[in-house]
Amino acid sequence: MLTLVSPGGKRGRLSILIYHRVLREPDPLFPELPDAVRFEKQMHWIRQWFNVLPLAEAVERLNRRALPARSLAITFDDGYADNEDVAAPILQRHGLHATFFVATGFLNGQNMWNDQVIESLRRCPAQEVDLSALGGGTVALVTDAQRREAIDRVLRMIKHFPPAQRRAAVERIEAICAAPPTNGLMMKPAQVARLAAAGFDIGGHTVSHPILARLPSDQAKAEIAAGKSDLEAIIGRRVTLFAYPNGVPGQDYLAEHVQMVRECGFCGAVSTAWGAATYGADLYQLPRFTPWDRTHSRFILRLVQNLFRGIPSLAS
Repeated sequence: MLTLVSPGGKRGRLSILIYHRVLREPDPLFPELPDAVRFEKQMHWIRQWFNVLPLAEAVERLNRRALPARSLAITFDDGYADNEDVAAPILQRHGLHATFFVATGFLNGQNMWNDQVIESLRRCPAQEVDLSALGGGTVALVTDAQRREAIDRVLRMIKHFPPAQRRAAVERIEAICAAPPTNGLMMKPAQVARLAAAGFDIGGHTVSHPILARLPSDQAKAEIAAGKSDLEAIIGRRVTLFAYPNGVPGQDYLAEHVQMVRECGFCGAVSTAWGAATYGADLYQLPRFTPWDRTHSRFILRLVQNLFRGIPSLAS
């Protein structure tokens, strides 16, 4: 059952930021994604305003009701290569910690399914493509705005397909677009190991980044457990934190998956429900959010507003 938890009093609140990529240069198709310059500014603001904690420490402090004022943790999802070669050096320059949640099935120069769709439509040489076979009709690809609209439409259309059906749809899109190939966007195992050696935390994010709620229970648990063991073999130490793929409670994961994460030996887990965690929060359903705002005042306002949101979570 999905419930809405009131944030309670002002003390003992933990904000957790979620990022995916930090680009070297701005992307006209995805202007909301931070590039290196914008991310550097955001980290400067965060360093000024918040006490940034490693997420593992923040979870432990949350559990024993010992958070410092203005506590915040930084996380990244999926395992993009730019996490290690763009974001990590910026974090280090500012003396900030982050946790990187990595889906291990893409660590050998591969792309995630959504990036296969994005790059196929970005690089498609045609000015329109017929996606009727997928229920998408004909889409124009003349301008960046049209390409972005097509990308968003296709991602929404196939996001919650079962894995085999989604793979088939992605392959069909690649064939229709006939785009030049792109290099793998995800980290290699050595990059994950370097992040861990630099003092950053590595967290589990399954193997193939499935929607857990769409899998049979045994497959869902295998994804959670195998992702953990894969990462532990790479970094040589225990992995204690987990991020639910997509992460919407009641839609992308269910109460049974919360229990699976506990049984697999994780000490805490994060969702993508907005809000700030308070004392007494479920340590296996901690909320996170993404502040997209570009200006200092709006960025900080978004962070403050997030502190007072109710938190959707599952009874478990």
